[in-house]
Amino acid sequence: MTANPEITRARFDAVLFDLDGVLTATARLHAAAWKQMFDEFLTRRAHALGSAFVPFDIAGDYHHYVDGKPRFDGVRSFLESRGIHLPLGTPADPSTADTVCGLGNRKNELVHELMARDGVEVFPGSVKAVERLRAAGYRTAVVSSSRNCAAVLEAAGIASLFDVRVDGQTAADLNMPGKPEPDTFLAAAARLGVDPKRAIVVEDAVVGVQAGKKGGFGLVIGVARMGNADALQAHGADIVVGDLGELC
Repeated sequence: MTANPEITRARFDAVLFDLDGVLTATARLHAAAWKQMFDEFLTRRAHALGSAFVPFDIAGDYHHYVDGKPRFDGVRSFLESRGIHLPLGTPADPSTADTVCGLGNRKNELVHELMARDGVEVFPGSVKAVERLRAAGYRTAVVSSSRNCAAVLEAAGIASLFDVRVDGQTAADLNMPGKPEPDTFLAAAARLGVDPKRAIVVEDAVVGVQAGKKGGFGLVIGVARMGNADALQAHGADIVVGDLGELC
């Protein structure tokens, strides 16, 4: 991954990757789980209130309110877009509870069901890029909002390719805000022992690109798998590619 003149060992020591949509093709599973969970809730709510059911839209709602954010933040963000305010609840809420945490836990159940049924697919170009970076001496990390990050890496067979993992569980344990705040990326850089200016962030979500820019990272690469190249660039991506294989 050194064909691009901006990516050299003279400039950078480490590369920090998002998980869903960058390394693994689980973004589709997550989007499907969000839609099923929200549509179930919105159907119940419309029936109780005698109002029209307006379904969750993957093309619009997922990318605007959910993609890249910690799970409970995504629930709250989408509900607020519909003028719906639910109690926060606690992370221990059952998946049947009509609370922010309950809905988030229901979404998590659905993701696990879909992963068990469909498996976890990796993007070959991304795996090749990580392998080449490590061979060239770069340190690597995964920075994900998902609390399922460790399980996904193991299921995909790529956990050994990363020196550090900072995920949704790490953020919760350390009370760190999620993306678009840069805290999780900065934590990964600190654990790698590198200056953010000498580290690259690779993201497919606008909030992730924003986090990379806010954190003062030396280069932010956007991966536009969902036709969102213009949005990634507009929010601060220095380079936008369709697949990391393009940089190899």
